[in-house]
This record gives sequence, structure tokens and C-alpha cells, in this order.
Amino acid sequence: MKRTAVSVKIEDYPIWVQEFIKDSKVYDSSCSKEARVIFIEKDEGYYLKSAPKGSLEAEGRLTEYFHKKGLATEVIGYMSEDKDFLLTKKVHGEDCTYQKYLDDPKRLCDTTATLLRELHEVDFSDCGVDRVKSYIETVENSYRKRHFDNDLTDETRLLEREEAYRIAMENKHLLKNEVLLHGDYCLPNIMLDNWKFSAFIDLGNGGVGDRHIDLFWGAWTLKFNLGTDVYRDRFFDVYGRDKVDFDKLRIVAAMECFG
Repeated sequence: MKRTAVSVKIEDYPIWVQEFIKDSKVYDSSCSKEARVIFIEKDEGYYLKSAPKGSLEAEGRLTEYFHKKGLATEVIGYMSEDKDFLLTKKVHGEDCTYQKYLDDPKRLCDTTATLLRELHEVDFSDCGVDRVKSYIETVENSYRKRHFDNDLTDETRLLEREEAYRIAMENKHLLKNEVLLHGDYCLPNIMLDNWKFSAFIDLGNGGVGDRHIDLFWGAWTLKFNLGTDVYRDRFFDVYGRDKVDFDKLRIVAAMECFG
């Protein structure tokens, strides 16, 4: 993750957070407009994410759950006041957009496919977060609000809004709560420490859901970050084609236009 040294007004943060920022070097590590992330250089390091009120609740809850499974970092604290604050311990290593990993695309493909299959084998009986339900609700809400973006894959670019929605609604019953999902399985959200798995991050869309949501994004991110689609088949081969329904992948692709 990129870090840029910054100065912050300590009074802008809750008192319990101020204790971490006080007398520490602080770096901006944000990668989206929706949330600000700062790295606090104290002890072994902390990441503090701030975002609009209520928007980090799911991420905090799912990060704690994944941490109990040995799949995510420890949550130090979460607070929702005028805005949300989520403080977590630093994860060792770098995310999968680190140049060292991008320079070995075959190994990167195999690693991410293997990690995804291992995630999908984890017992989720104690999770209690129904991702399929919220996933379908997002599609329906976005359709009503006329939010639609088909610029995801060559396949989705052929879809018009009404056709994508028809596909989504006619086939939504096919999505199953079958695995523990990451929910946003992209290279920046997978942390490796010299090729060894370290943690998953940005888990706000996680929960129990259909594996094809993660499979869609796992294949998408390789093309997006590597600039080529030549590793798509390899990704599915390593994951295990016995678990991949390509018709369902097309359904998920239509739904993601409303994501």
C-alpha cells in the first residue's frame, strides 16, 4: 500500500483513537474516495479507516469474524458517531498489486485461485451474514435508482440495463448460500508476505453466499491488474472447474452491473 506522510488534527478523531495518533508519524494510505485510510506508525503499526456514518459497520463485524478464522487482522476498535472509524492492526506483507507479485503472473494466478478455493472450504455455520439476500437487494435498489455500469467485461458491455435486470431477476433464485465469501475478491484485498498468505482485507461485502460472486471478481481482477485475460482459464483450472458453473458466472456478471 502506498503511504504519503501527512499531518492530521488529532482533535478530529475520537479520544480512544487519539491515544494511537499522539506522538506518532501518520501516513495517508487511501485508495478510494469513499473512505480515508491512514497508517499510524506506532508499535507494529495500525490502519485507521474513516468513512460516512454506518458504512464501516459490516466491515468491522466481518473482519472480526474472519480474524477468528485466522483470515484477517485484529480489529482494535469500531465507533460510529458523525462518521465511522475502524482501527485495525497492520497486516504483514504487501497486497497482490505489489510489483513483485505482478511480475510473476502465473504464480499470482495460481496463488489467488488456491487461496479462494481454501476460503470457500472454510466452515461458515457460525457466520450468520446472508450475503445473497443483500446482494439481490443491491441489484433491485440500484435498478430503481437507475444506477447501471456495464463497463466490467467484454460480456457485460453487450448488456443493456433492462436486459441485465431481466437476467438478474429471472435467475436470482439460483444463487446459493454455499460458501464463506470475501465479497470483493480483488488483488488489492489479498495480502501476501513473500508469497505466503497473510490476510484478507476490505471485507465489508463478505458473508455467506454464492461462490460465483468471488469467482467473477477473482477472474476480473487478474485481467484488470495484469492487462490481459490469458490467465482466466488457468484461474478456473486451479480453483477447480468441478465447482464452476459458467452459466451462473454470466448471471453474476449481469448482477454486478448494478453493484
